[in-house]
Amino acid sequence: MIEILLFTLTALLCLTGILLSVLAFSGSWVVLTAALITFFAVDFPGPGTLIFFALLCIAAELAEALAGWAGVKKRGGSKFAGLAAVAGGLLGAVIGSGVFPIIGTFLGMLAGSFALAFLIEWNRLKHHGQAAHIAAGTVFARLSIMLLKTALTVAMSLWLLIGLLR
Repeated sequence: MIEILLFTLTALLCLTGILLSVLAFSGSWVVLTAALITFFAVDFPGPGTLIFFALLCIAAELAEALAGWAGVKKRGGSKFAGLAAVAGGLLGAVIGSGVFPIIGTFLGMLAGSFALAFLIEWNRLKHHGQAAHIAAGTVFARLSIMLLKTALTVAMSLWLLIGLLR
């Protein structure tokens, strides 16, 4: 009976983590929490796996934080526009959360990244087409990282749940 409850709790946490990842939040940490619970309950997964999961979560957060900057740089933007994309993403997420919680956070992050990178590049290049091309790099990079984080969360969840079934 306890095994069924543990599996159910773990599955619910994993599903919550996946949903959060799809909505541009850090769902991998919820799956890590589920792994910690199962570790203390049934000694699965092992400490090495917990450390590996934690490193994956940290790497995903770092990648997300740097995605806007990398997207701008990949398209030939300036360092300042890359920093503006990061700041714009944070600012946009905060403003978007206040306007329309959850989905507003995601849309605000994308819009803020694009807007600040665009303004910096438009001011630098005096050409809106090239500035938009560079600023779009931040949107594509952030969307790519979101997909990567969601895939990571799904993989961690599957590994944990399949391991519990054994």
